[in-house]
Amino acid sequence: MMGLLFVYNANSGTLNGLLDTAHKLVSPETYQCELCDLTHGAFTEKKEWLRFRESVKTPMQFLHKDEFLKRYKSKWLPQYDFPVVLAATDSGLEVAISKERLTALKTPEALIEEVQEVLRLFNF
Repeated sequence: MMGLLFVYNANSGTLNGLLDTAHKLVSPETYQCELCDLTHGAFTEKKEWLRFRESVKTPMQFLHKDEFLKRYKSKWLPQYDFPVVLAATDSGLEVAISKERLTALKTPEALIEEVQEVLRLFNF
């Protein structure tokens, strides 16, 4: 798959989802997934992000941290700080938007602008 791979700093599963939602509601300032904050509210995907995501022609895949580590398990895989957005290219996975950059983004619109720039840079 050529495109973007979004990896959340959260684990999959119903119980983990409920715990994440509770954490976001009770103590949002200590929640550890900046990507989740940008793309999702407490219960649903943010409308502006959803509209953008559905409009993009480039393949985008969204994985929780545990799903990514299971699917891409390799002793040669670099260690990533999650959350992260990776570009899947012919030469492998490249960091497109780092955890530090995601932390600096404060709104879904800022993430959308960043993703649009990545799409241009990688000619997706």
